[in-house]
This record gives sequence, structure tokens and C-alpha cells, in this order.
Amino acid sequence: MTDLPDLNGPRDQADHRFPCDNCGADFRFDPAAGTLICDHCGNTHPIEGTGGPALTPIAELDYRAALNADLPAAEIEETRVSTCPNCAAQVEFDADIHATECPFCATPVVTDTGAHRHIKPRGVLPFALAEPQARAAMTEWLGSLWFAPSGLQDYARKGRAMQGIYVPYWTFDADTRSAYTGERGTVYYETRTVMRDGKRTQVQVPKVRWRATRGKVARFFDDVLVLASKSLPKRFTTGLEPWDLSAMEPYAPEFLAGFRAEGYAVSLEEGFEEARAHMDQVIARDIKFDIGGDRQRIHSVDTKIGAITFKHVLLPVWLAAYKYRGETYRFVVNGRTGRVQGERPWSAIKIAIAVVAGLIVAGAVGFILAQQ
Repeated sequence: MTDLPDLNGPRDQADHRFPCDNCGADFRFDPAAGTLICDHCGNTHPIEGTGGPALTPIAELDYRAALNADLPAAEIEETRVSTCPNCAAQVEFDADIHATECPFCATPVVTDTGAHRHIKPRGVLPFALAEPQARAAMTEWLGSLWFAPSGLQDYARKGRAMQGIYVPYWTFDADTRSAYTGERGTVYYETRTVMRDGKRTQVQVPKVRWRATRGKVARFFDDVLVLASKSLPKRFTTGLEPWDLSAMEPYAPEFLAGFRAEGYAVSLEEGFEEARAHMDQVIARDIKFDIGGDRQRIHSVDTKIGAITFKHVLLPVWLAAYKYRGETYRFVVNGRTGRVQGERPWSAIKIAIAVVAGLIVAGAVGFILAQQ
């Protein structure tokens, strides 16, 4: 194996291609080996600084500075991104690609020529599963679905290869301190006499005694994860969790060699609004724990948030969009764990057979009971 020339030289960040120094063909990132590999001649090349936990944590960026467009120029990049007219996915394309299909919904897309400025990724969670492993996980998942069309599983198994997509996310850190007012409820019981079946019976009736309270709670939030894509339903991406963010690598374009990357469609400010909603839910739980007692009421919460930082990160997803008998079905696979989510297909024939079988069984049971 020889050194890879100009690996870190200037280049278009959207062009995730690296020429093999042995034969000139393109390297791609190999999830199994964690290195660059040339499928033409078998040459490999390591990605420097990887292969274990980062020596230093991935640096965070200041949220306020980003909102004020005051980030260093080195944190901004220009990429060639096209928007799918059907699902609005923002997908990066190499410079020599002019027309293709959207990997999220299989809609034909003609690439534009405009450059898009956005915040560069700070971290990437590399693929750990190769395409055959992801396809096997998807096929097994389809086979486990009741009333799914039999032909879809065969079609997916024999169809074209799944596409590896790096999906954008934001992560947020924040230091919070919250002052609250509320009430602590203590449950006690009163004995009452009631009539049951014509007889007087004593029962214990729960009551709550409330007492006003106030206090303060504090929590540091680390890596609150927010999806920065609008191309996939959140029920899909949420179903792929959890993500092992501790295995995140500092961003290096080599990890994207042979894969696509989606540009973020959720702005930084929108992302933080969603992260803040998650923080408020956690803070409310902290307050209820702090109030104690048997029941809790929260009347007011005043939260001060400081030291807000963020990262733009890329997480690995294998994706398939199949058009089967006029319908499009989308499936996503966690590129690290193999967890699968997707749109559930239904077979009208299987459902009809099940209904008829159910009616036959019900009729047989009814006949037997009538003979007794």
C-alpha cells in the first residue's frame, strides 16, 4: 500500500471522490474495514486519526455567534445541492452528475448549478454495515410483516442496491438553571360509608392535601440530537435510534467517499427550538422530582440558559425507495446497528384470505355450539 497523494489538498467539499494512487479509479469508504478501498485493484488506504476514540472531544461551535453570522470562515462551506421536487430532500451531487433519482423517494431529479453556503459538519458517525448487510436486515424485516405483499420482499431482495446516505443532524449543549413555583401533594384517606348490594360498607377514599412550594433545579444538557432533514418522516428516523454518538469521528470527507450526503433543511434556529422543547420536558421531570410528595403541580418555571453550543453532524443511513405496482415504499436502515424502519405495505389478497378464514372459523364454532 502506498501513500495517497493530495488527500487533504483543496477540492470541492461536495465531491467526495478520492483517486486511487495505484490505478486512478475512485476509492470508497469500506464500512467493514474502516478504510478507503479501491474496488478496481484492491488497494487500500487508512483514514488518518481514526480507528479509536478521538484524542480530544469534537469541538463545539457557539450558537449565538452562528445566529449572528459571526462564525469563522473556516466553518462555512459551499456545496452543490439540489432539492427534490417531491419530498424536498436536499441532496449533494458530484460535479459530473446532472440528472439522477432522489434516493429518498425515487423521483427523477435534475441537478442545479447553484452553490449553497452552509455550516460545515463537525462530526460524522461512519457506516459500520456494508450494503449487503443492510439489505439482509431490510429483507428480514419485510418478511416479519403480516399481510405484506409477498412479491415486495422478493423485489427488494433482487432489486437495485440500497443507497448509503449521511443524514444531517444538529446536536446542542446547554447549561440550564430553572426557578419554579408549584405545589406538593400528599395523599391521605378518608373513611366513608356507602351502600353496596343493600348493605352499608366502609371504603377508603383517597384525598390530596396540597402545599405551596418553590425551588431551583439545574441541568447540563449534552448532545441533544435534532434531525435536520425534512425528507424522511420523523417516525422513521426516531425508530432508528439510539445512535452511539460516543463513536463519532471528527468530520473527514474521506468517510463520505462512495456515499451521498444530505444537506440540512432545518435551520439552526429551528433546530434549537426543537431541542429547547426537549429540554423543557426534562426540566419539568426534574422539577417534579425536586417537589417530591405523592403528587406534583408546576405553576411557573423561569429557565436561564447559558453556554449554548452546537455541532452539525452526519449519521449513516442505508435507504431504499422501491416502486412496486405503482406504489412507492421507503425503507431505512441504521448504518451502525441494522435497525430497520419503513412504510408498511399491505396485501389486499392476504387480508381478504384472512377475513374469509376468520369467517369460516367463526361459522364452524357457531355451528358446533348450536349442536350442543
